[in-house]
Order: sequence, then structure tokens, then C-alpha cells
Amino acid sequence: MRRLLLVFAIFLTFSSVAQKQEADLLVFNGVVYTVDSEFNTTEAFAVKDGKFLKVGTEASLREEFDFSEELDAKGKSVYPGLIDAHAHFYGLGMQQQRVDLTETKSFAEVVTRIEEFQKRNKTEFIVGRGWDQNDWEVKEFPVKDTLDQLFPDTPIAITRIDGHAMLVNQAALDKAGITTNTEFDGGDIEQKNGKLTGILVDNPMMLIEEITERADVETQKKALLAAQEISFSYGLTTVDDAGLDKQVIELIDSLNSTGELKIRLYAMLSNSDKNLDYYLEKGPYKTDLLNVRSVKFYGDGALGSRGAALKEPYSDRDDHYGALLSPVSEFKATAERIAKTGFQMNTHAIGDSANYMVLKTYDSLLSDSEDRRWRVEHSQVIDAEDFKYFSKNILPSIQPTHATSDMYWAEERLGEERIKGAYAYKKLLNQAGMVALGTDFPVEQVNPFLTFYAAVDRQDTKNFPEGGFMREEALSREETLRGMTIWAAYSNFEENEKGSIEAGKFADFVILDRDLMKVEIDKVPDTKVISTFVAGEQVYKN
Repeated sequence: MRRLLLVFAIFLTFSSVAQKQEADLLVFNGVVYTVDSEFNTTEAFAVKDGKFLKVGTEASLREEFDFSEELDAKGKSVYPGLIDAHAHFYGLGMQQQRVDLTETKSFAEVVTRIEEFQKRNKTEFIVGRGWDQNDWEVKEFPVKDTLDQLFPDTPIAITRIDGHAMLVNQAALDKAGITTNTEFDGGDIEQKNGKLTGILVDNPMMLIEEITERADVETQKKALLAAQEISFSYGLTTVDDAGLDKQVIELIDSLNSTGELKIRLYAMLSNSDKNLDYYLEKGPYKTDLLNVRSVKFYGDGALGSRGAALKEPYSDRDDHYGALLSPVSEFKATAERIAKTGFQMNTHAIGDSANYMVLKTYDSLLSDSEDRRWRVEHSQVIDAEDFKYFSKNILPSIQPTHATSDMYWAEERLGEERIKGAYAYKKLLNQAGMVALGTDFPVEQVNPFLTFYAAVDRQDTKNFPEGGFMREEALSREETLRGMTIWAAYSNFEENEKGSIEAGKFADFVILDRDLMKVEIDKVPDTKVISTFVAGEQVYKN
């Protein structure tokens, strides 16, 4: 009898082993923030075929599955792959091919960088981006005189960090045919004493862009892969690119097919007749890596270049209101056209006048529609009466580091009362129920941990200002992490496939060197990524 029992026990053991399922990867010994509806934490999860298979304890998962690979998280924190809900992925890559003017502290430093770049590259048309006069001792737009003297025959076009102002030299003005009599709508061609200064704001910049040589496909490919490498190093597994043309989207799709481009991209179509005629007729295009289902429209310019459209004049410039970049009639016609399709509309709106126009138009078109999730990109300056329009159908897409970059001069632009409705992230969250968080890189740094820090602490890395900028508008750590993961996914109609560590979703996750939920908040900006995974594949390792 004892022998029969032993045989039966052995049989049961082998039967149990035989019933185990095969899985690809076990991640264990971690502090796993699932960012599910309950914001649960766990210690382990299983991955199979590029998706999360099951979340639980290490013991329970080992009992149920056999694993091809295992990863010991060594007690580190693990999060869903981070999503940047508003950035310029392709622009970041292209910036690596041009003069980098970010963090320059004077126009003299700008000139030095241009000279050094040209010595190395000897280009026929010098292009760069990243200067910000608000970071200089003299906080005024530069003029072209020095560039005219140093480069009389080589056109130069250097764009302000926000992408809404450009300094060009006389050679570039001549090549584009821009004179004091050039007509334009939406923006400015600056003049002083009847002469061009070289500063172009918003729409007139397109006259220069039309004459710059279009990057060849090999340069574009190089740019996309460079942007991917940078993004993965910061734990980003999905990036929303706020404005792409058909040709670049098709290049992205081809690089996805070859396996060279593995990052997930949510593509906003640049608002042009060519793009809209093609895609609105065909309908949204979706793969596991690429989602083309939204249109990016520019409502106005930027606050830093005084191009944001305000209801009342700028506090630091009499009788200047900024400007809408398109007639209201054109914006409404475009919105009506998009509303008849399955596409989302995402509109850049900085000033309170631009936000009002966008919100009123959205509301009139979507009041009888459910689940359209149209977005207001930036939602930066909102009149107190206009917050009411936000909802889960009209979503705020915001970038917390804009607040900590602009706080040094924003009140000068807006005044004591109007600033109360600016960078008002908590008000927006309370009204809409969620916020999608991004960086707007390369306008700001790619680093999402600066986003986290700015949202929660409302300070910059210099610990300024003491107590935080408009601290009442700070988000909690949990709200911020949701904004960088599941809420960002929701804003892309992708909450059922990413944004949290749950069974059935893509196995996109990141392991960090510290716990964002518990570490001292001023230590967050120094966070380092240990590993980044897309579909269960390690795409970055520190």
C-alpha cells in the first residue's frame, strides 16, 4: 500500500509539472507599480509573446509557469513604460544634425557655437535651434547684424527654443525674398527704424523653411534612430509626436517593418491639405508600433516670444495681443471636417484667447458626441470662466517643465491676475478628471523625471522658488505617474494596450535606480534608468 501511495504521489508531481505553461520572461524581486485602477504594487510579473501574461508573487508565478528567461530586479522600482504625451520626436533627431543652441547664456555664445559648427561642417545653409533670450542678461530678441558681418554669403536660420521665433541673416532674407514690404498673416516680421532686424515670429518663418534644403531620407533615418536612442535612455517607450508629415510617417512605418525602429509612436498629422486629404479619406492607421489617428493644429504662438493670443494686451508690451496663426473661420472649418471622421483633433493653444476659441469650438462640435478625446495641447493660460469646458472628451495635454521654465518671466507677460489661470495643472485635473503629461522636447529637455519633479514640487533644479511656483497647482506623485502612463495612454485611445502593468497589455516597462513614489522629491531629477523594455525585449541597459 505504501508503495502504491508513493507511485501515486510521484504521478501527481509529474502531472503538476506537465501542466505548467511556458512563458518567456519572469521579472521578480522588484517593487512593481502596476498603475492599475487601484494603483496596486506587487513583486513580480510574467511576460509571453511581448505582453504581460500575469502579475503576482514570484512563488505563485513559478508555480504556474516555466520561464525561458528570468530577470532579478534586485529590489529596484519597476514602472509601466513611460509615455511622453507631447513631444517632437523627429525634431529631436533632426536637432542632433544641426547647431545645438540650447542653454546658451548670451547671444555671443550663440554666435560662437555657430562659428564652431560651420568650421566642422561647412554647410551651404546653417540651421540651428534652441536659443532663448529670456535666459540671457539682455532679455531682448537678438538682431542679425553680427551674423551679417561674419556670414555675408551663407544663409543662417536659427530657431528659438519654442519653435515660434527665428533669427535669420540678410543672406537668408535675400534668398527667401523677404523685404520690409513682405505681406503676411499670423505672426510678425520685425522692423526697427524701417529696417529688418532678422526676427521672424510664427507664420513668416515658413518663408525661410521653404528655401531650406529638405533632409534626404538617409539623414531622416539617422535622425529617427538618434531620437529613439535618447528616448529609450530615459525610459520612454511611447512618444506622441506633435506634428508629422506623410513622408516621415511612411519612413517610420518602414523602419518599424525592418525592426530598426522599436519605439511606439503616436503620430499627430501636421495640419496641411496634403496630409488631411490623404489620411482623412483613408481613416486612422494603426500597428503595434505606430498609431496615426490625430491632427495637430496650431492655434497661436508661444508666450516667450509674445506670440500667444491673449484676450487683453500683454502686461509688458502695450497694445500687443499676440496672434492666432489662422483665421477663426479656417480653424472651425478644419475642426468640422475632422469631426466627421474617426480622427482626434489636437490643437496647440497657449494664450487665453486661443484656448477660448479652441474650447468653444470643440464644445460646439462634441457636445453630442462621446469618447472623441480631443486634446488642447499646452492649455497654458486659461480664463477662469473657461475651465468648465474641459472633460474626458476635451482633454488637457500639459507639460509641467514649461511652468518651471517660464516662471521667471511669466507674470511680467501676464500680470498678477491673469497668471492665476496659467500653468494651472490641479485645476485642469479637477475639471477633466485626468491630465496627459509630456515634455514638448526638444523645447524642454527629454528627461521625464524633470516632468515628474516639476509637476509635484513646482520648482526647478535650482530649488527655485522656495515653496514652489503656484504650489496650489501641484499634482500628487500618484497623479503625476498616472499622467505619464495610463492617462497619457487614454489620451491616445490606447489605455487597453499600454500604460499599466496588467495582463494582456504590451510588456513595456522600465526599471529605475530609485523609487519615484518615496524618494526625497529633490532627488527625483537625478533618477537614472537601469533598463527599458518594449514588448518584453530589453532595448536599453545602463
